[in-house]
Amino acid sequence: MAVKKNTYSEVELDWAESQLASWKKFIDDHPVHEMKDRIEWKPTSKGGMLPMVISSIETQIKSITELMQKYLLLLKEVDAMREIQEKPQEAKAGGDIPHRMKK
Repeated sequence: MAVKKNTYSEVELDWAESQLASWKKFIDDHPVHEMKDRIEWKPTSKGGMLPMVISSIETQIKSITELMQKYLLLLKEVDAMREIQEKPQEAKAGGDIPHRMKK
């Protein structure tokens, strides 16, 4: 029976863990209850300045929510990669040798 080879390397696992850490820090640094509309001043055609909402609270919350969903999906994958890495490699020749092959 063919066994699927492990295509994940140590580097990919380390990279995924570093991404998880950076995403978690970003989410922790931007709590929802402290969010405010991001406003920038844009020049008008007559030379004045006009405040414009660059990112509303709602879009920021949506962005954080999507990042949290991606975080949880990547965390699941990282856990699966860790399990594969920690699982002891089974020897292929550990079974009984059939009688016809002992000659």
